[in-house]
Amino acid sequence: MNPIQSSQTIEAPRTRPHPDGENTVAAPAKKTKRPRRSLALRAGLALVALAIAAGAGYAVKSTYFASKTTGIVTVAAKRGDIEVTVLTTGTLKPVKLVAVGAQVSGRITSVKVALGDQVKTGDLIAEIDSVTQENALRTQKAALANVRAQKVEKEATLKKAELSLARQKRMVAQNAVSRADFEAAEADVSTTQAQIDQLDAQIIEAEVAVETAQANLGYTRITAPIDGTVLSIVNQEGRTVNAAQSAPTIVILGQLDTMTIRAEISEADIVRVKKGQPVYFTILGDPNTRYQATLESIEPAPESITSDSSVTTSTSSSSSSSSSSSSSSAIYYMGIFNVPNPDGRLRTYMTAEVHIVLGEAKGVLTIPSAALGPVGRDGSAQVQVLGEDSTVTTRRVQVGLNNKIVAEIRSGLKEGERVATGQSVAAAAQTTQTRRSRPPMGL
Repeated sequence: MNPIQSSQTIEAPRTRPHPDGENTVAAPAKKTKRPRRSLALRAGLALVALAIAAGAGYAVKSTYFASKTTGIVTVAAKRGDIEVTVLTTGTLKPVKLVAVGAQVSGRITSVKVALGDQVKTGDLIAEIDSVTQENALRTQKAALANVRAQKVEKEATLKKAELSLARQKRMVAQNAVSRADFEAAEADVSTTQAQIDQLDAQIIEAEVAVETAQANLGYTRITAPIDGTVLSIVNQEGRTVNAAQSAPTIVILGQLDTMTIRAEISEADIVRVKKGQPVYFTILGDPNTRYQATLESIEPAPESITSDSSVTTSTSSSSSSSSSSSSSSAIYYMGIFNVPNPDGRLRTYMTAEVHIVLGEAKGVLTIPSAALGPVGRDGSAQVQVLGEDSTVTTRRVQVGLNNKIVAEIRSGLKEGERVATGQSVAAAAQTTQTRRSRPPMGL
């Protein structure tokens, strides 16, 4: 006998009359319960249907009954200051920077200054061993004296020849001497005079040699050519310098009361920059202090910074390699201006962040540049303005200065009106509709 399933119940046997008069027992009737799975299925389908209906309702509301201000980011037009500048980097140098060198060769016997010393024009900076130069001067002086002595001798010979010529002239008139003796006396005078002229030229040459030797001796005493500050001592005491090819530098002097800034202006910005424009700059150590100046000049020739790079790639399957190289060149023009430095706060070779002011306005109506559409040639652009009824309308305004952060609005807006900014301008145009004329399909 099979076990009875839990989902079935057994009723008591029922009797029924038999045609032959005997009672027979009827087979037990089975009653089966409904599975719980069908109930869960119906509940799930109901929930899915409810979710679909809710999603459809939300989509219809979002699409056809959207709020007028959904997704709009606005900013109020307000008064403010604006300036348009060209940003560059510059280097500070003294208005006068002089490398004081040696014009003669020799050993440095002494250095008379230290770093930071203030010197005046003519002050002694250093000395070079002068024995060679002193000997050269003595030699040239001796040569000059020798030539002058020769001239004195020739002058005496000339006087003697002139006296002899005078006697020959009197005697030839009396026919006491021959004509040949007279002519010989004349020739002696002329020859001696020519020799004296030659010695005069030699004397001048010897005098020049003496002056040169004196100058070389003076070069052993190196003096300051300008008033300034000792910025660097390149060669120390005891070192031998050779001035045969180029003048070796002993010290570097600079006038620090006025500094010169050389600002690198790229070729993309140089077309907007011109002499006389106001500039200001800051230094890295004090970015909150502005130093004001005026652009004094722009060098006509550019300074180039060239960089080369090469990349090599290889393919293993073909065992071959290829290389490619590229070259880029950045062109800069130097803008130059000076700034007073009475307290010495600005130092040599500091880096300056320079702003060349192209235009500025104070107390004007401004809005973020991101709120502007494309600016036309006439200076006008479109903006999206949020009205009092929360609707967005397109309006054309006249744009003045624009530094890509804020823009000056000269007409078309009032102070306090709100404009849409960024990408929300496009979203605002879509959300201004209230309801479509045709209802959605299926509803």
